[in-house]
Amino acid sequence: MFLGSHAPRLDDKGRLTLPAKFRDELEGGLVITKGQERCLYVFPMAEFTRISESLRTAPVTAKALRDYSRVFFSSAADDVPDRQGRIIIPAPLRTYAGLTRDCVVNGANTRVEIWDAQRWQAYLEGQEESFTELSEEVLPGVI
Repeated sequence: MFLGSHAPRLDDKGRLTLPAKFRDELEGGLVITKGQERCLYVFPMAEFTRISESLRTAPVTAKALRDYSRVFFSSAADDVPDRQGRIIIPAPLRTYAGLTRDCVVNGANTRVEIWDAQRWQAYLEGQEESFTELSEEVLPGVI
């Protein structure tokens, strides 16, 4: 499980150092792809395989599934962190997420999200106000 928020910097070569607490789970390989709200999703290879299998078994007659799958898989890139825990974020993914230098890397349960720091701050400010109200809809009876 990935938890917490971290603020690494993207270097001039498009490399990002993963938080130390995330590295063990990602050292065997990972997949980076477009996520919602213009962030990037980083999945451990096993989780990406699980998601791929779920999408593979869904009916191809569903247009929304076809559309989502096309973007999700065509933008995906696999990588293995180097010895310093760095991964390379491909240029098209950096552009999609608006990544420059300052980034935020968030744990999001079974995935990691990479955000441009300013975009994350704006998103968070817009969401924190409604966070407590959402728990009643999203997690009824859980919390």
